[in-house]
Amino acid sequence: MFTHVMIGSNDLVRARSFYDATFAALGGTPGEMDARGRLIYTHEGGRLMITKPIDGNPATAANGGTIGIAAASPDHVLAWHASGIAHGGTAIESPPRERPNGSFVAYLRDPDGNKLTARSQPTR
Repeated sequence: MFTHVMIGSNDLVRARSFYDATFAALGGTPGEMDARGRLIYTHEGGRLMITKPIDGNPATAANGGTIGIAAASPDHVLAWHASGIAHGGTAIESPPRERPNGSFVAYLRDPDGNKLTARSQPTR
């Protein structure tokens, strides 16, 4: 359905540190900067792009928005969460845990305030 998700950042160096670490925890590769100055992550067919807003105004996090990232296992979710906290992210909502449907989830805000979740498929 989607070709990519694009979010804004006010500090691409800080964003790169956070996202390189969290994607590495999921088995992904570091982001690459394109010719237009956008940081691009490709993982399992999806793309996450991070950029300074083109209108010149500060980037702000979406109120009510959440970006969901697929993880292979609960251990990957835990590694993603720990890497995010170690690289400027903030733990939010409940601690990483199994949901009633058997999926394992964790939530973070990135250094710019964007809300993220990593989740594994249900184990049942």
